[in-house]
Amino acid sequence: MKSIILPLALLALVLPQGAKAEGGFVAAPTEVTDWKAVYGRVEAKDSIPARARLGGTLVELSVTEGDLVQAGTPLGTIVDEKIAFQLGAVDAQLESLGAQLSNAQAELTRGETLLSRGVSTAQQLDSLRTAVNVIEGQIAAQQAQRKVIEQQATEGAVLAPISGRVLSVPVAKGAVVMAGETVAMIGGGGFFLRVSVPERHAHTMAQGDAITIETATGTAEGHLAKIYPQIQNGRVIADVEVTDLDATYVDARVLVRLPMGKRAAILVPADLIKTHSGLDFVMVEQGGAALERVVVPGTRTQVDGVEMVEIVTGLSGGETVVRDEQ
Repeated sequence: MKSIILPLALLALVLPQGAKAEGGFVAAPTEVTDWKAVYGRVEAKDSIPARARLGGTLVELSVTEGDLVQAGTPLGTIVDEKIAFQLGAVDAQLESLGAQLSNAQAELTRGETLLSRGVSTAQQLDSLRTAVNVIEGQIAAQQAQRKVIEQQATEGAVLAPISGRVLSVPVAKGAVVMAGETVAMIGGGGFFLRVSVPERHAHTMAQGDAITIETATGTAEGHLAKIYPQIQNGRVIADVEVTDLDATYVDARVLVRLPMGKRAAILVPADLIKTHSGLDFVMVEQGGAALERVVVPGTRTQVDGVEMVEIVTGLSGGETVVRDEQ
């Protein structure tokens, strides 16, 4: 078996800074982060229902799931047929009160004429004036009532409460809805990932921690934006903010890797590990000679752009690992 010690100049190209020694790589204990893989759900920061403000029949529905809407956009129209009859009744009352007012004003004018001639009394004139004022008050009340009914008619329009995406539409055109019933659910204000982690890991999580997210196109970086203090069913709930998060499918599950703490581990570059006969070996410099040693590799990670492998057993730390170019 022939071993060649890797020159220092070549090691500088392939090994992380701080892990080089003259003639080889020093396998010193290094602090590494343990990651836990959990699934997060894509959720909207604000989920607000667009509710019916009027009870009646949904005669028009202009949105469906997935549509993008702006705040104040009409989503549908509700019609209550009773409103037309109520307006008709108020108009009839106004017409009747108008006729009564004309008659009362005529009586008042006649009473003023009789009083000037000394035929009538001031008490009778006050009674006629009061009758006119009462009818005028009744007309004002009916006009106010008509404005209330007109306002109710305008509330038949279902408006988007915020700008965002339509998440669900639980009703259909032609359905009878009650006042306050949800016509559509709007998600807006941006999107984030919500994760649920076993409570035994609660002490290892901190707001602002860097998070790795695996997407269909690769990996993305995010950070732990909020940790909720209430534990639900033995799990801690947290929100992860991700730049340019794909929110095409709300409630879609995305694989998230959370930092669960740090520990010391022995890492060596992946290209210094050789496999043959079903075993993994590294070349360790000892007494001026390179000896082959069996190791058990663990997880792989990237350190300064170099792929490193954790050595579970086989190295105790401090050994100089060299390249086997036999």
